[in-house]
Amino acid sequence: MRTEVVMPQMGESVAEGTITKWLKKVGEKVERDEPLFELTTDKVDADVPSPVDGVLIEILAQTGETVEINALVAIVDTDAAVGDVAKTNSAPKTNGVDKSAKAAVAAEAAVAPKTATPKAPPISVARANMSSDAAQLRQTRSTPLVRKIAAEHGISNLSVISGSGLSGRVTKKDILQFLDSGAPRNAVQARTPIHAPDVKIGPRDTIEMMSPQRQMIAQHMVSSRATSAHAQTIHEVDFAAVLKARTAQKAEFESRGTRLTYTAFLVKAVAEVLPEFPIMNSALSGDNIVYRGDINIGVAVDTGKSLIVPVVKNADEMSLLGVAKSIGDLAFRARNRKLKPDDVQSGTFTVSNPGIFGSEFGIPIINQPQTAILVTGGIKKRVVVDQETDAIMVRPTSIWCLSFDHRVIDGATADRFMKRLREVIETWPIDG
Repeated sequence: MRTEVVMPQMGESVAEGTITKWLKKVGEKVERDEPLFELTTDKVDADVPSPVDGVLIEILAQTGETVEINALVAIVDTDAAVGDVAKTNSAPKTNGVDKSAKAAVAAEAAVAPKTATPKAPPISVARANMSSDAAQLRQTRSTPLVRKIAAEHGISNLSVISGSGLSGRVTKKDILQFLDSGAPRNAVQARTPIHAPDVKIGPRDTIEMMSPQRQMIAQHMVSSRATSAHAQTIHEVDFAAVLKARTAQKAEFESRGTRLTYTAFLVKAVAEVLPEFPIMNSALSGDNIVYRGDINIGVAVDTGKSLIVPVVKNADEMSLLGVAKSIGDLAFRARNRKLKPDDVQSGTFTVSNPGIFGSEFGIPIINQPQTAILVTGGIKKRVVVDQETDAIMVRPTSIWCLSFDHRVIDGATADRFMKRLREVIETWPIDG
């Protein structure tokens, strides 16, 4: 039986992935869940496993090629013998992908399932079953080139453009036709295209091509800046109570095989406070505010090469121990290319802790399509003044910066959210 292998969706807003290396050759045996190829996106580097036991009989997307999610990239035959190679389809190919296969995918492919199902091969879902919300989300997931053109011309919402690409996505041809047609003022704000200055290469300079992931991250960051009205608020937080709690519980957590990090306290606090401020756990879809029912917190993880943001799912339902275990597991797998597609999807709020490197604080860029992200600085001894007694004292504090989408969240709401977070951290029980 021939089983199709498709490009998985590695993140909620990810529309494509770049194949960086094939780990198996045509004709080689592959076991179910054994890595087939390496891919990179703006969110994650990962190994994609085979959905079944069998023989890799066809590779339809080559190393270095960027393909859209759900596009067919390989075929594994469960009945073939080692060394067998499938006869090449007589249909013409473009960019290494069989046109007939692409047509089938375009006609039948739907959004990848929210939760991976390793016991079965990928299953296409008919267009008739797609919800209007899902169709709109897919339409806004475009290629980096399209997003770059949109950013240069002040187009913050691609859903105003009719897409002719896979699953209704906006293509380069679509956006150029849209611009040539004279877009309505409520859809596009005129903006002079920004062109980076030419770089004069000196005799002692060296040149290195940006990796596919770095290129995608660059596009994602520029797109986020062009999409959201970024605003910030900065607060100083006293960590004395958390330091005491960590000291008291550190040994117990280690006896259970888990490190108790400051990030775990942070994620637990955010998960506790978000239900009190639903707008902070929202997303903007066109003119609609989507209030997320789940509390899924993305945690930035440094891999040495880039930053990856796996997601702690339903963090509000976890104890501090559960949060710490989840963060430890996700961080380990992120650094060892073991993350699964579901690990980086469905985030509703993001936290990042660059303070572990000693920074005072950072000003983060919102992780689309979320509406807020929190960055914490290093916990350092600082001189503070008690607001009631005017006493001068030295306290372990951290400076936090919240970036929020001012289209959705008012400054007063953002500050109330931060004040409540401060209260939770500053009154943390020693055994909590």
